[in-house]
Amino acid sequence: MSINFVSIIAKPKITTTTNLFLVSSPLLFLSNKTKTKPSILTAFSSMSYDKELSAAKKAASLAARLCQKVQKAILQSDVQSKSDKSPVTVADYGSQALVSYVLQRELPSELFSLVAEEDSEDLRKDGAQETLERITKLVNDILASDGSYSDSTLSTDDVVKAIDCGKSEGGSRGRHWVLDPIDGTKGFLRGDQYAIALALLDEGTVVLGVLACPNLPLTSIAGGSQHSLPGEVGCLFFSVVGGGTYVHSLDSSSAVKVQVSSIDNPEEASFFESYEAAHSMHDLSSSIAKKLGVKAPPVRIDSQAKYGALSRGDGVIYLRFPHKGYREKIWDHAAGYIVVAEAGGVVTDAAGNPLDFSKGRYLDLDTGIIVTNQKLMPSLLKAVRESIEEKVSSL
Repeated sequence: MSINFVSIIAKPKITTTTNLFLVSSPLLFLSNKTKTKPSILTAFSSMSYDKELSAAKKAASLAARLCQKVQKAILQSDVQSKSDKSPVTVADYGSQALVSYVLQRELPSELFSLVAEEDSEDLRKDGAQETLERITKLVNDILASDGSYSDSTLSTDDVVKAIDCGKSEGGSRGRHWVLDPIDGTKGFLRGDQYAIALALLDEGTVVLGVLACPNLPLTSIAGGSQHSLPGEVGCLFFSVVGGGTYVHSLDSSSAVKVQVSSIDNPEEASFFESYEAAHSMHDLSSSIAKKLGVKAPPVRIDSQAKYGALSRGDGVIYLRFPHKGYREKIWDHAAGYIVVAEAGGVVTDAAGNPLDFSKGRYLDLDTGIIVTNQKLMPSLLKAVRESIEEKVSSL
């Protein structure tokens, strides 16, 4: 069976939405600068995304299976460098091809638009045929192992087309899937944390999110350990607007509803930040933690696995402050955003503004991203503002 791959197609506009951010009724945190229309929030909360959620969970689970297979036997030849010097692996490409293909198979009546990190440019270059063939074999092996797609054998051309479906620009009209096929590639290469992060935008609003975290322990990492005994790792978090956040093992469908930590004393809080110092200003995070009175050392892990861990209360605060000139991409936060918000948490930029995923492939932010529960957000915002002002004045 073949699929007609379409790269950039969006549904016609159905409703008019102005400055609409995450809609998560009782869990939504809004600054005084932001106003939303209750009627629109109610409309999104009452909509059913059951078939989309089912397709997203299946796609992310299969992509996780592919990533696990690659990680067990990764070769140096499986790793390349993109123009920005960041690594990309056969698993990144294979994951994106799988998710793209499965979503289109599972939702054949949907007009398909995908905003994703990778493209096939490097795979089309001379000398890349062997890598492309390896990716194609990986994708076909995973599809065959599932059993649902026994009629599907993709060619290298099919895989390239599936990858390039991710070239959509997104935006405020229609529906757009948002994918990071491996969020945290450096963590993936180290054997640490990474995530397959998939979200759905509807008229510019994040309405669904799935985080597959193959190396995240099923038990809490609140003590700072990213690792667990064999057989006790692999989580899949999922959320639908207005429906809460749930998690289950990658090997099971028995889900448990989760909530963010209720800690309201900063001295008892712990915080997550990026493992790589190049991804976030650790010195600024340290200053903020000191002002809050946080006593625990930071837990540094890769990827949106941090959002998943925070959604179930493993930590209380997540701080991300990229270095000057870096632009946040929507695929790095969309899925984690709704997973935390639907678990009762708050996700804003450094000024307390909700994140806006409706403007295309990038987020326009004030300095950085901060995440915590509703009780701690006011004091966290104060500490962030004071620390940023001190940093600026010292320059």
